[in-house]
Amino acid sequence: MLSRFMSGSIRNLEREYSCTVRLLDDTEYTCTIQRDAKGQYLFDLICHHLNLLEKDYFGIRYVDPDKQRHWLEFTKSIAKQMKSQPPFTMCLRVKFYPPDPAALKEEITRYLVFLQIKRDLYHGRLLCKTSDAAMLAAHILQAEIGDYDPGKHPEGYSSKFQFFPKHSEKLERRIADIHKTELIGQTPETSERNFLQKAQMLETYGVDPHPCKDVSGNPAFLAFTPFGFVVLQGNKRVHFLKWNEVTKLKFEGKTFHIYANQKEEKKIILTYFAPTPEACKHLWKCGVENQAFYKLEKSSQVRTVSSSNLFFKGSRFRYSGRVAKEVMEQSAKIKREPPEIHRAGLVPSRSCPSITHGPRLSSVPRTRRRAVHISIMEGLESLRDSAHSTPVRSVSHGESFMPRSRSQATDASEGTAVISDEAYSPSDSVLPTPVAEHSMELSVSRQINGAPCSIEEEKESEAGTPMHGEGGDFGADGRSAQEGAGGDSALSEVEQVNKFVLSVLRLLLVTIGLLFVLLLLLIILTESDLDIAFLRDIRQTPEFEQFHYEYFCPLRRWFACKLRWVGGLLINK
Repeated sequence: MLSRFMSGSIRNLEREYSCTVRLLDDTEYTCTIQRDAKGQYLFDLICHHLNLLEKDYFGIRYVDPDKQRHWLEFTKSIAKQMKSQPPFTMCLRVKFYPPDPAALKEEITRYLVFLQIKRDLYHGRLLCKTSDAAMLAAHILQAEIGDYDPGKHPEGYSSKFQFFPKHSEKLERRIADIHKTELIGQTPETSERNFLQKAQMLETYGVDPHPCKDVSGNPAFLAFTPFGFVVLQGNKRVHFLKWNEVTKLKFEGKTFHIYANQKEEKKIILTYFAPTPEACKHLWKCGVENQAFYKLEKSSQVRTVSSSNLFFKGSRFRYSGRVAKEVMEQSAKIKREPPEIHRAGLVPSRSCPSITHGPRLSSVPRTRRRAVHISIMEGLESLRDSAHSTPVRSVSHGESFMPRSRSQATDASEGTAVISDEAYSPSDSVLPTPVAEHSMELSVSRQINGAPCSIEEEKESEAGTPMHGEGGDFGADGRSAQEGAGGDSALSEVEQVNKFVLSVLRLLLVTIGLLFVLLLLLIILTESDLDIAFLRDIRQTPEFEQFHYEYFCPLRRWFACKLRWVGGLLINK
């Protein structure tokens, strides 16, 4: 606390700050900002540097000293939002994923969204089935190295690229086959557009995962997409709510609530628990912004949202910016020569490398690796049949959730959809706060296949400084997971009791305050000589005169008598 106070005092003495923003191609943009500069000023500088006009889809993200991620608010001072000492380090990321990224007006915008989705694929946020993964990776190959050339691309060339957190030799061969035969002649722009068209059809497109637990203590990932609110557990999307069905988002401490109305007047309340209150508030703010951006017709319809009840101190937040419909209308009016694009090509990246020079590392022999891989897939098959589903409070019975519907895909009849062959578990480096519970099979699989990046690599990319503490324990065994779940449940019960006590105390304080105000008003009416119009009108009413002479005057005489008696006792003593 003292160090933060001192660091804030030091910042206030400086007139200018150095700020570094890491862009999507991992180049860095460094500038100097004034002490009172707001987030919008920095964002406009970056967009001017990139020659970007369709900028409403993007945002600036930073990580505080507690490893909690935040989106920079453009209407507030940068220095007041940052909790670390200058120089400040942030990163440019896609904040609102376009519903149809391939239909974006300018190529520069599509290229930046392509880089973001490629990053999502690499870090495990964009999870898909093996067939889709091979096609996506082949499009990346075509965009970065062009057509297959036997003289430049020897046998096994695709194994030198790292597209996913883990992959097999069979997948590498499939990627190379598609690149050699199906994508010949495609330009980088065409390959990127086809990549975007394929990616937007995936269930995890646009997912920025927030780790939480449901009311049963099961781990889950909550996310907001261009099409609605989703919950991912295991290898399934267990819940999906369209934006027009979500009526309210609310949080209290670590508890996050989603209120929704569905067909046949079904009212639904989903409840989840975030790891920390800060993570829960960040989740709530992301939900409020996404709902306003995708749901509203005009930015003039945006209202300030409060998370508080009558007796709970809450937060107030308002989305500032244009909504999706306005952004698309504005993009249609752009008329200029397409800006030149400097593609990254084969340049290695610190946080999301496109190529790794050398073979994949593995400490497990090939034969043993295959045997364990078979056991893992069997475990995933059983997980597919018994994935935990979050309990739902509903006023009616039956199916509570409908799947996402798009013009390119037919509607499914079930609310639960299988998103991949494996459990959804993005690299813990992308999570705002640590999550301790993960499956044993996933831990073994991660050890066998080898993770291409360190646990804190993405967070280092966003924070700009190395993180020495571990972000989460992905290799916890079943016993420790059960103990953690038991401790969390006991802790949640204590929190519920504390909340109830605080609510009762607040209610009592409000009641006492109201009684005090009424007593003060009564004394003013009966004892003061204030000649104010509304007081005079009250005094002249028959009801007040009856109350004054029949109740108040006898009560005043009784109090006066008691006070004289007590005074006499004190004087005699």
